[in-house]
Amino acid sequence: MGKVIEKITRMRANYWRVGLLGFLVTVLVACAQFAPQANPPNTTQSAAIPSTLLIAAAASLQKPLQEITPLYSQANPNQTINYNFAASGALQQQIEQGAPVDIFISAAAKQMKALQEKGLLASSTTENLLTNQLVLIVPKQTSVSLTDFQQLVQPEVKRISIGEPRSAPVGQYATEVLQNLKILEQVQSKFVLGNSVKSVMTAVETGDVDAGIVYTTDAQGSDKVTVVATADERLHSPIRYPIAVLKSSQSIDASNQYVKFLHSDIAKAVFKKYGFGIVQP
Repeated sequence: MGKVIEKITRMRANYWRVGLLGFLVTVLVACAQFAPQANPPNTTQSAAIPSTLLIAAAASLQKPLQEITPLYSQANPNQTINYNFAASGALQQQIEQGAPVDIFISAAAKQMKALQEKGLLASSTTENLLTNQLVLIVPKQTSVSLTDFQQLVQPEVKRISIGEPRSAPVGQYATEVLQNLKILEQVQSKFVLGNSVKSVMTAVETGDVDAGIVYTTDAQGSDKVTVVATADERLHSPIRYPIAVLKSSQSIDASNQYVKFLHSDIAKAVFKKYGFGIVQP
């Protein structure tokens, strides 16, 4: 009888131990679920995580950025880079309307400032990246003889292409030059407005106009136009290309990595090749 009682006692002790162990496991699992994580997930993607970036960039940057992309991809194979090239003003409007842009590169401070005032840019990411110059061009084959901007008033110059000043910074700079030369009113009726510097280039290259005002970087990349004059920088606002990361970007870390690469010697060499000036930090 004593052995039976002893056996029952041992069984009860074992059941108690098993029950206690199960209870402790349940408590530990619950605590693990509600305990704060040592490393909370980052709300932005790391540059090491596969990601796709959309860069909204001024049309004049198309050639250098497309050449820089494969160089960047060699160092960052996990990232896909897509571009939207257009007039800076048009890109600004798209961003304000919610376009999923990660990085904006404008051809003037005006558009970037507008986005900054609306709180759409990530804090402390805005900086000037590049500089440019403004030139007067004519078709390679032309009967019109021009050597400076002031000659645009001549009657044989009937059509002049410039960018739409309200949306294309190249047009804004052009009107500043003509205004400061005091010939804007005389030539305004001759304007053929382009929606970007690319459309101005096309109009001159095809001979649809007698002259056009573009950036030196675009002119030097064409064998269908001739540069006849370079605008005195005192006649227009400084041509600066600011860059910034958008606050709404889902890939902040990757975006910062891309911007950092644009400051590298490799990227600078490409920009210089196309005639851009580099803004020193």
